[in-house]
Amino acid sequence: MLRMGVIGYGYWGPNIVRNFSAANGSMVSMVCDMNAQTHKKVKKAYPHIRLTTDPALLIKDPEVDAVAIATPVFTHFELAKMALQEGKSIFVEKPFTYTVSEAETLIELAQKKNLKIMVDHTFLYTGSVRKIKQLIDDHVLGDLYYFDSARVNLGLFQHDVNVVWDLAPHDISIMHYVIGDKPQAVVATGAEHFGRKLEDIAYLTIYYPRNVIAHINVNWLSPVKVRLTFIGGKKKMLVWDDVEPDEKIRIYDKGVEVRTKEGQYNLLVAYRSGDMWAPKIEQTEALKLIAEKFVDYVSNGGTVVNDGLAGLNVVRMLTAANESLSNKGKMVYL
Repeated sequence: MLRMGVIGYGYWGPNIVRNFSAANGSMVSMVCDMNAQTHKKVKKAYPHIRLTTDPALLIKDPEVDAVAIATPVFTHFELAKMALQEGKSIFVEKPFTYTVSEAETLIELAQKKNLKIMVDHTFLYTGSVRKIKQLIDDHVLGDLYYFDSARVNLGLFQHDVNVVWDLAPHDISIMHYVIGDKPQAVVATGAEHFGRKLEDIAYLTIYYPRNVIAHINVNWLSPVKVRLTFIGGKKKMLVWDDVEPDEKIRIYDKGVEVRTKEGQYNLLVAYRSGDMWAPKIEQTEALKLIAEKFVDYVSNGGTVVNDGLAGLNVVRMLTAANESLSNKGKMVYL
């Protein structure tokens, strides 16, 4: 039984505690939160879980085998480093760290101590993303042309990061996973409207080899919540609407073909418009799967799609996007 210590019981922490409490092979031994009022909520839901306001006390506790960190981004590095130094594998909320060098330091430390790092890129364990990955790997969509994602809603404004660091890690991790190729460059534009020097609207364009292009739109000022992704391939096109309760993924037999050189010269194209279908999507809660995968990863080794290196690659993209934002959309090579 893997005994977890969870640091942070704010927005996402309760979900982590619930899932590690329910996952096969794990239990939550201790929770740390600076807010004493929060302790009452934990005590009411989980009377057996010990509580503290001191992260160091949790990390050094002999009855804690591994540590989950669900705190603001700027705190991740010090807490993760302390846990690794104490010989404990870590599960870290996204984004992994605030800088590339911090992520590299943690990965190196974990390797030296033969410990595991898993970053909470939860969407990689959803039925929808796993189905999209399967469809791409099985060449149902054919050679990819583009990945286009919109993740917009009203708030929640974060105090320490801009909208790119808050919302785009989801799309970047999904994009890296399903495209399976190394991005070459990013261009980012955006704006802030409340004097906080933190962008509340941003647009990222990412360039991949073989003429694949990706675009991500993140926005805290949208009147409606939208979670929409378009993926276009040579054979088929896909629309993923994560807000849709049923038929989250729809595959369209639509496309464009230029069959001859003469056609290219004269811009004579043939449009294909066939059937649409919605594949069955597994409904198991992603965080439950990721919790069970973390237990297996720590206990038995192997590989996971959201290890420290995957987290580092997302931080690299976020850092490059910030550099581009600061230079009014300058292309930044990765």
